[in-house]
Amino acid sequence: MSKDNTLGTYRWRICALLFFATTINYLDRQVISLLKDDYFEPLFGWTERDYSFLVICFQVAYAVGMLGAGWLIDKIGTKLGYAVSIVLWSVAAVLHAFAKGIPGFAAARAFLGISEAGNFPSAIKTVAEWFPKKERALATGVFNSGANIGAIVAPLTVPLIALHLGWEWAFIATGLTGFIWLYFWFRYYEIPKKQNRLGEAELRYISADQPIETAADGKPVRWLSLLGYRQTWAFVVGKFLTDPIWWFYLFWLPSFLNKEYGLQKTELALPVALVYVLASVGSIFGGWLSGHFMSRGMDAHHARKKAMLIFAFMAVPVVVAQAAGSLTLWFAVIIIGIAAAGHQAWSANLYSVASDIFPKKVVASIVGIGSMAGAVGGIIIAQTAGYLLDYFKSQGAIESGYYVMFFICGSAYLLAWLLMNQLIRKNETLEF
Repeated sequence: MSKDNTLGTYRWRICALLFFATTINYLDRQVISLLKDDYFEPLFGWTERDYSFLVICFQVAYAVGMLGAGWLIDKIGTKLGYAVSIVLWSVAAVLHAFAKGIPGFAAARAFLGISEAGNFPSAIKTVAEWFPKKERALATGVFNSGANIGAIVAPLTVPLIALHLGWEWAFIATGLTGFIWLYFWFRYYEIPKKQNRLGEAELRYISADQPIETAADGKPVRWLSLLGYRQTWAFVVGKFLTDPIWWFYLFWLPSFLNKEYGLQKTELALPVALVYVLASVGSIFGGWLSGHFMSRGMDAHHARKKAMLIFAFMAVPVVVAQAAGSLTLWFAVIIIGIAAAGHQAWSANLYSVASDIFPKKVVASIVGIGSMAGAVGGIIIAQTAGYLLDYFKSQGAIESGYYVMFFICGSAYLLAWLLMNQLIRKNETLEF
């Protein structure tokens, strides 16, 4: 342990590792959506229902994986748990290149889903270990913005790789990036009290508002007992209602821009990038805002509550995105981008609610339970989108299907906010 008494920034290096892992996570999962229209529909004759089936395969596996991933990471720790997860999902990403039909892609998507489930439980547990409460939402917002950077990098690189090397190499190249990250993870990561590069002043700062560890902290907590807490169900409700909105944007935004405005893959890069740049700004701003409220004397519960209400209202204008887009494509893109920013800001605070209330030893399990619920919600919205869009497409009015989907996207956050605040009504920290 370094004797330097100046407040260091090593915790932000750890946050940078989480950021790049999340970038890779979203880069790998988005490749298929960018190749769907130009490659897989003409090559394999995919329909919207075929595509929604593959989305569901990913999300069912992701949901199942979340339950196991959270429990496993709490049991074996973030260092090993994160490493196992990224090795497996990188292999799964590469295996897409060898699929030739729906069954092959379904198996690859399922493998990718179950292995990618380790990312967020690992990352949120790491933030709980490395950051005081007032910085957790900001740290979460920073690393979670990696999801948006992955979504920006993907349309800038994947179509070019597919064009020049073939669609198979798009999966192989993105999958191999995870092994590069693994080197830096093992080189720089360790929990704070074991990290020799960490100064004493920074360790005291990290630990200042965290409970003193006792003998009870080493005792295991039964996973099923976590379901007996209303705070667990508040997190579950928040994830179930709002995670599906992000899944919809992630998997259907390129197709929406193609079907509604005739944009080809080479023309999608700029509007898709703008949406996710706005989402990145929202992610970081959202984390900063609740921390700002706390620095002005507000407790964690009320700071998160106030910030999340603001972000819930940011999503509402997406219901008029298509109407505005009838004037110019860019109005629709900007409105969707603001809604995506609202989601990422909401998400940064929602994850922080889990680490505010629950002790570190069960944070990954709580995130796994809630994220499983979010994935189930994603399955429902994927199925809904597939049937709606195929139905309206057959009627020659696919835009009507998108109207319905955007109405759902605009209203979900306010409903989630109301229900969560019925379950958590005061500032509280649970002890086991």
